[in-house]
Amino acid sequence: MVYDKANELAADIKASEEYRRFCEAKDKIEEGSTTASLLKEYRKLQLRAQAAMVAGEEDAECMEKLQKLGEILQMDRTASEYLISEFMLNRMLGDIYKILAEAVDVDLSMLED
Repeated sequence: MVYDKANELAADIKASEEYRRFCEAKDKIEEGSTTASLLKEYRKLQLRAQAAMVAGEEDAECMEKLQKLGEILQMDRTASEYLISEFMLNRMLGDIYKILAEAVDVDLSMLED
């Protein structure tokens, strides 16, 4: 029964407006190799910056590159739409995870700001 509900939830997520917009934006990104390359580099820099933060280090060079690349991507309508749609989908998924975690009393305090 639980797995049936999980599969139903997965189908509802796939039918959601957030997922539809994300897929459309992703398809547009995949059409443009330059934008896709910039987004790939942006992701690498994000991971590098997050790793530095977790390690308690400051990577000023990485942060500067990340900021500059972020500004470039914001000016690209396709990239901007992709990042916004990705954020909205991730926000929905995070909300769902929070609901599930609270239902089984999982401590999420480490995820709070």
